[in-house]
Amino acid sequence: MKFAELSSTALEKIQATRWDRIIEKHEGPESWESVLRYNDVEFMEVEGRWLLLPIDHSSHPNITILRSIWSELGHSVTLFLKDTTYDDDPFFSGFLAVCDKVKEEDFFLAIIYHEWFIIEPAEGVFE
Repeated sequence: MKFAELSSTALEKIQATRWDRIIEKHEGPESWESVLRYNDVEFMEVEGRWLLLPIDHSSHPNITILRSIWSELGHSVTLFLKDTTYDDDPFFSGFLAVCDKVKEEDFFLAIIYHEWFIIEPAEGVFE
């Protein structure tokens, strides 16, 4: 799926959506309209589904999906990811994203995008 090929209806849905962020100590709601104005976004395919994250397309090669948790009905996904675009230290390269499926569309849109310190789980504690 290519962002440039979206219908005007799909684009209007994206632009009307707000998302929550905590990035570089800046937090609060943001508009997708602003993301589209200042970033070159593109869809990412994750496990056969298309997701739009509030990040520049040039960062995609630096992103590793560490964990994806899909809702029971498949209408929402929580991602833990590593983005080494600006920092290759895993502790400082983590992000958490929650994406919901856009009604009557074949893609998911980020509604939450937060920094997440990548902390390895303690040995023997989790399965």
